[in-house]
Amino acid sequence: MEKSLIVILALVIFSAVGFAYSVFLKSYVKTSFGEKWLHLWNNKLYFWQSTIFVSAAFTFLIMYLLKWIDVLNF
Repeated sequence: MEKSLIVILALVIFSAVGFAYSVFLKSYVKTSFGEKWLHLWNNKLYFWQSTIFVSAAFTFLIMYLLKWIDVLNF
């Protein structure tokens, strides 16, 4: 039961960071490069690839920090 809660927590953190990053990055891209930039396939791939990478990195860092301060035990 405890391991499933840790996995659920990691998924929630991953989703929250991914959503916040994609909202921020989308508004930045629209103002910097224009609306058309996100309609091209290669640019969409770059956008979502960077979103997944940043979400995974921040999830790892947050989970490591929670383990380091003894909030999580796994």
